[in-house]
Amino acid sequence: MEPLDLLMTDISPNVDVPKERVLISQLLDTTKKYLDPDAQRSVYEAYLFGAIAHQDQTRKSGEAYIHHPLAVALILANMQIDSRTLIAAILHDVLEDTNISRKELAEEFGEDIAHLVDGVSKITQISSKNAQHAEAESFRKMLLAMARDVRVILIKLADRLHNMHTLEHLPDEKRKRIARQTLEIYAPIANRLGMREMTADLEDLCFKALYPARYKAISDRLNSDTRGRKPVESMIINRLQERFEKLGIENARVAGRKKRVYSIYQKVKLRGVSVKSQKDIHGIRIIVDSRDDCYRALGVVHQEYTPMLHTVKDYIGMPKSNGYQSLHTVVIGPHGLPVEVQIRTVEMDRVAEAGVASHWIYKSNGKEKRKPPQQIVKKWLDSFLDMQGQVGDAGHFMEHLRAEMYPDKLFVFTPKGEIKRLPVGATAVDFAYSVHSAVGNRCVGCKVNGEVSALNTVLDSGNRVEIITSRTGRPLPSWLNFVVTSKARTTIRHFLSQQKDKEAISIGRRLLTKALRDSGYTRNRIASENKVKLLQLFKLKDWNNLLADIGFGKRLPLMVAQQLISMTELGSDKMSAGTTSSLSIRGAENLLINYANCCFPVPGDNIIGVFVADRGMVVHRDGCPNTKRYRKHIDRWLHLDWGAKSKGKFKSKLRIVVNNTPGVLAQIAQLIAVEGSNITKVEMPNEEKNLAHMEFEIEVSNRDHLKKIMHALGESEYVFELDRVGSPSGRN
Repeated sequence: MEPLDLLMTDISPNVDVPKERVLISQLLDTTKKYLDPDAQRSVYEAYLFGAIAHQDQTRKSGEAYIHHPLAVALILANMQIDSRTLIAAILHDVLEDTNISRKELAEEFGEDIAHLVDGVSKITQISSKNAQHAEAESFRKMLLAMARDVRVILIKLADRLHNMHTLEHLPDEKRKRIARQTLEIYAPIANRLGMREMTADLEDLCFKALYPARYKAISDRLNSDTRGRKPVESMIINRLQERFEKLGIENARVAGRKKRVYSIYQKVKLRGVSVKSQKDIHGIRIIVDSRDDCYRALGVVHQEYTPMLHTVKDYIGMPKSNGYQSLHTVVIGPHGLPVEVQIRTVEMDRVAEAGVASHWIYKSNGKEKRKPPQQIVKKWLDSFLDMQGQVGDAGHFMEHLRAEMYPDKLFVFTPKGEIKRLPVGATAVDFAYSVHSAVGNRCVGCKVNGEVSALNTVLDSGNRVEIITSRTGRPLPSWLNFVVTSKARTTIRHFLSQQKDKEAISIGRRLLTKALRDSGYTRNRIASENKVKLLQLFKLKDWNNLLADIGFGKRLPLMVAQQLISMTELGSDKMSAGTTSSLSIRGAENLLINYANCCFPVPGDNIIGVFVADRGMVVHRDGCPNTKRYRKHIDRWLHLDWGAKSKGKFKSKLRIVVNNTPGVLAQIAQLIAVEGSNITKVEMPNEEKNLAHMEFEIEVSNRDHLKKIMHALGESEYVFELDRVGSPSGRN
C-alpha cells in the first residue's frame, strides 16, 4: 500500500482533521501524478521526521510548525519538482530551529539533502555588528549554495511565498520590513529565474502588505471591471479562434489573461495617471504549436485589430536574459480599448510561467527524466561570484545584489556585432565593464554609432559602441556618479580603493620623513629592528600598513617620529611646531589629498595641511578661518608648498554682482570660457531689482590663471563687484 493510502485509512470524513494531515494528503496526492511510489514514500518519511523534530513548536498563527514546511513542499510539488527537493523543503528549518545537526541530517537523508537544507538555513551564529551585515552574510551564503545547486533558491522562494501568505500574524513594522525585502530581493530573483507566476504572487503580496489602501483600490477596480471585460474578451477570443481555424493554425488556444494588481500599479505610477483612468486591463494570450505559428498568429491579430505604434516586441528572436520567449503587441480592440496580446508556444508558455523550475522535469517517451537547469543561471551566478570577492562591506554587497536582481532591458552591440545586455540608463562606461574589467579600467573615450561621445553617454537599445582604451587610462571617482551596473560600480570602487591605499603609503612615507627631519633625525634610513619594534608597538603586520595609516590621517606623523627617535636614543630636544620645513604636494594626489571647499586653494596660494582621520590631509589656504582650531595642536597641521611640477585642474569660487539684464549670464560664462576655464557650478543666492548676485565655481590651473580670469571679468561693463570666495582677511 502506498504512503497516501496508508495515511488516508486513518482519516474519517466526519472527524476534524489537523491541518498538517490535510496538507500531507494534498502533497502526496499531487506528487502521485508524477512521482513513483518509492519517491512518494521518501517524501512521507521526511514528513514523519520533520513532524517529530518540530513537534513542540508552533508558529505565530498558533498552527503546528510542521504546517509551514509542508505548505512549502506543496508549492514546489505543484511545479512538479523532484522528490529530493521536496524532502529538503519539508526539512528546510530543522537545522535552524531544532536540535538536529547537519551530520545527523546527512546520515538520515544523504549529503545532497543536507547541502540543500544548509543552503536555505540562515546564519545563526555569525558575529555581526548589525542586522544589515547579518542579512548580507545570509544572502552570500544562500547564493553561494545556489551556485552549486539552483534548487536551494527554489526552496527559499517557496518558503518566502508561504511566509508572505501568513504575514498578518506579525507586528506591523516587521511585516513591512519583510515585504520590502521580498519586493527588493526575492521577487526580482524569481523574475531573474523566469518564474513569472511566483514573481507576480510575491509582488502582489508585498504590495498588499506595504500599501493596503492602494492595493484595495486597484483590486476593487479590477473586480468591478470583470463583468465588463468578459464580453469584450469573449468577442476577441471567438473572432481570433475562428480566423486561426480558417487559416489552418491548428491547436491554437486563445484565452483571457489575468491582470495583476502590482502590475497595474506600476503602469499607473509610470504613466502618472489615476487608477480610474487606467484602461489597459484587457489581456489575451495565444498558445500555438510552433515558432512559425507564433508569427503567423501575430499577422492574424494585426489583420483583425489595428496595432498601436511601437508596441510590438519580439522576445522569440531576442529572448530575455532569463530565457523568456514570446511575441508581444498591443492592439485597438472593440470600443477603442487597448488590448495586450501575448503569443507563444506551449513550451515557451511553460518556461514563461515556471522559469527555471520548468526545466527540472520533462517527459520523453512516457518516462520522466531529470534535466538540471543549472546552466540557465550559470552566467548570472558566475558574474555574481566574480564580484562578491571584491565587494567590501555589507552595504555595498546588498547594493550589488539588488542591482543584479533586475532584468536587463537594453541590447547594445559591440563593433563585432556581439550583443551586450544592459539595464536602462546604462552608460558607455557600463558597456566597457560589461566587455571586460580591464577594458573598463583603461577606457578613455568611446564612439556610439561611429560618433565620438562622452563616457557618461546614456545608451539606447540598438546602439553600436566602440570603447577607446589607453595603457595610461584609469577609473575616475566621478564615474561612480553615473554608472548603473553593479559590475562597473564594484570594479571602480575596488580599483580606487587600491589606488587610494598606494597614495596613502606614498604620502605617509613623505609625511614621516618630514616629521623625522624636523625632529632632528639625521640618519638616511630607519633601522629594520626599529621598524619591527614600532610595528609590534602599534600591533601592525607590515610597514606599509603604518605608512598608510599616516597617509589616511589615522596616525600623526610627529607622534610616530617621536617613537622612532626614542628607540634610537637621539632625544627630541630639537622638536618644533611642525614649521621648520614644508611638505611639497604635486596636485596629483586627488584621491587622498582633499582641497577645502571653504577657501578653495590653488597653486600659488600659501597653504597648510590639516590632518583629518580617514580623509587624510585637507589643504587650506594659509589664514583660512576654519584652520584656527587646529593651530593650537602642533601635531594636527603642517606647512605645505606647491611642488615645482604641480598640475591639474583646481576649483575656485567667484562671487559676482552684475547688472540684471537679459543675457548677462551668458556674457559672464563666455568671458570665463575665453580665458580657458570650465564652469562646474553656478548659483544665484539672491536677486535685486537691477542687480543679480552670482557665484561661479570654476576650474583653474593656478593663481595666475585665476587672476587673469578675474581681470577679464573686472573689465566687463556688466560686473559691479567681484570677489574670490574664501579669501583670508580680504586678500585675493
